[in-house]
Amino acid sequence: MLVQNLLSKEHKRMVNTEKKIGYLELVRNNANFRNLWFGQIVSLLGDWFNLIASAALIAQLTGSMSAVGILFLLRSLTPFFVSLFAGVAVDRYNRKWLLIGADIVRGLTVLCFFLVRDANDIWLLYLLISIQSGISGLFFPARNAILPDLTSEHELGTANALSGTTWSTMLSLGAALGGLVSGLFGVYVAFGVDALTYFVSAYFLWSIHYVKPKQEDEDVDGFSLSQILIDYVDGIKFLLAHHNVLVIALQKTAISLIAFVPFELIYVMLSEERFRYGEGGGLGLGLMYAMVGLGSGIGPLFARYIVGDVDHSVRRAIAVAYVITLVGIAIAAPVISFPIFLFGTFLRAFGNGVIWVFSTQLLLQTLPDKVRGRVMGTEYALFTIASALAAVVAAWGLDLAGSATPILWIMAGLWLLPTAFWIWWNLGQKESTSIKIKAGA
Repeated sequence: MLVQNLLSKEHKRMVNTEKKIGYLELVRNNANFRNLWFGQIVSLLGDWFNLIASAALIAQLTGSMSAVGILFLLRSLTPFFVSLFAGVAVDRYNRKWLLIGADIVRGLTVLCFFLVRDANDIWLLYLLISIQSGISGLFFPARNAILPDLTSEHELGTANALSGTTWSTMLSLGAALGGLVSGLFGVYVAFGVDALTYFVSAYFLWSIHYVKPKQEDEDVDGFSLSQILIDYVDGIKFLLAHHNVLVIALQKTAISLIAFVPFELIYVMLSEERFRYGEGGGLGLGLMYAMVGLGSGIGPLFARYIVGDVDHSVRRAIAVAYVITLVGIAIAAPVISFPIFLFGTFLRAFGNGVIWVFSTQLLLQTLPDKVRGRVMGTEYALFTIASALAAVVAAWGLDLAGSATPILWIMAGLWLLPTAFWIWWNLGQKESTSIKIKAGA
């Protein structure tokens, strides 16, 4: 049985609390991670350029929050269908080549954004966004799955924290620059920057020296649709057999459903109506995203400095992060002024960043290579379907309410549910998930 074989053979990656490596030391000494990280930096920079430009363009051409909501719906829903089975490919095929192929296809897709010129072309923009986002449903599980392959046990925690912080930092820098470029030079320049970054990222990924580990009982030649389904079901069985892993994998879903995607729509609404700075509100929107990047970047680094990589300490830090997120939403909810709203946004992002990075850390310390791609793919699929649902509901709610404040208070109330569940679930959890799986629990 797959699960039994995994329990007995594959779980070798445990938390090493005695040996730690610094961030600069990791980047300097590990060339493979360095190239992966450099690729992440440039591609994420372009991603946030693209998001700001796409949202601003749709808002300008249609003047409808529902139309902007479709943007976020497509960015969430299309990766869901891809990521359901992308994890199977990530576990079966060379992860490096999957990443390179995904970057090249996304770069070519973004170049086609230049064809969108008026409201009649919105359908084309939606189609291109669907393709770009769908390919991301393969890229991100592959990137998460390859990280432990390129790092040693004592490097993994540092690599994950740096990767998570890079996402946040590039969100902050990319959103600010994207808003600046879109506001001063127009959205098409931002699209051009995005396309270029994908090709630069592919170059860095090409420089990685990586050989896919040969798995026992692996039969790529016999890979078929039926085998895809079998492998995917095996991954689901693994998750259902290990409830601790399943709960960890649901953390990003909770963030997306309640405390992330609704805010993205709120940012667009406020940048258009309340805090309109720059052409089409691009500067105001960029500042809001910059604050998200700042908070979600500082949060994981600060929390890891305090608690390290020890399992039970990481879990407690996540509980504290839930509370910080709640406070941030409550501060932002009245929309009293732009500075206060930005401060609330910072606190919300601080808490979300800790939850995001630390939940990934728990998974990387726990999962065997054999199913890492499928679990990461399933986690991403759940995240994207929650994002799609949140985009639809939040857009409808904002159009109905005509104001961000009621939606923000609803979000604060809903956030109490995952906060209480995480604290309850981890009461009495004295052994790490890694130890329990290794012991065959």
